[in-house]
Amino acid sequence: MDIGVCLPTTVHGAEGRQLVEFARRAEDLGFSSLTVTDRLVYHNYDSIVALSAAAAVTERIKLVTAILLAASRPGAVELAKQLASLDRLSGGRLIVGVSSGMREDDYLATGADYASRGRRLDEVIEEMQRVWRGEGPVQGIGPRPTNGDIPIWVGGTSPAALRRAARHGIGWISPGGAPHKFAELVTQVKQLWAEEGRSGSPRTGADCYVSLGPNGAEQARKHLMSFYAFAGPVAERIAGGAVTDEARLRDVVDGYAANGCDELILLSCTADPAHLDRVADVVLR
Repeated sequence: MDIGVCLPTTVHGAEGRQLVEFARRAEDLGFSSLTVTDRLVYHNYDSIVALSAAAAVTERIKLVTAILLAASRPGAVELAKQLASLDRLSGGRLIVGVSSGMREDDYLATGADYASRGRRLDEVIEEMQRVWRGEGPVQGIGPRPTNGDIPIWVGGTSPAALRRAARHGIGWISPGGAPHKFAELVTQVKQLWAEEGRSGSPRTGADCYVSLGPNGAEQARKHLMSFYAFAGPVAERIAGGAVTDEARLRDVVDGYAANGCDELILLSCTADPAHLDRVADVVLR
């Protein structure tokens, strides 16, 4: 199983120089991917801008938007151009993870309709793929992706999200939870994958919050109670689910690997690049 890490663009107080060093260190330590989470109405860095900075200081690590709220963005054509530009800047290392999200204010802020976000996301994916093939509404929209296309990876747990993953994506990303629950959803995705007539197997991924060290539990609670404040009591459950000690992290990694996960993405609750060394000592050594 591959192990990726999330660039801590949503951690309050994260400095640009920390994010750049975080990206460099993730590659040097041997993590498989560097991801970003997307929000608009929050004090975070823009996902595409942040990954562009990471692309400039890395050479090999995959760059993944896990996830991008593509349906909340103003226009699919412009988004397709931005992502193709990032893909070219990175030498074809980009994977576009997308989901419909669950925060209505992110949609209200751009004038996008929240209720129809799932249908809109399907339309955005299809429009971006047309642009990348050179079949956009106007000829000449570029650049073309390095390899002619950009892989789409779909997140979410609703029936529509699982179907979207089987129809449009290279596979499916879980937002987290217990490894055995992950296995149940993977079975559903594989069934839908077969129904869509897809060959091969879907690539499966999962997110997990991690915060190691003496103040790990405190840092996790502070970050997650802020980031998920909109979710009310659910924020407590999410904060309580963060992995804050080495033994549990090893158990979680082993659990996901045993339940069919191809790539586990660890989301750091601190922007300190040194945190990556702690994590790597557990999961990569």
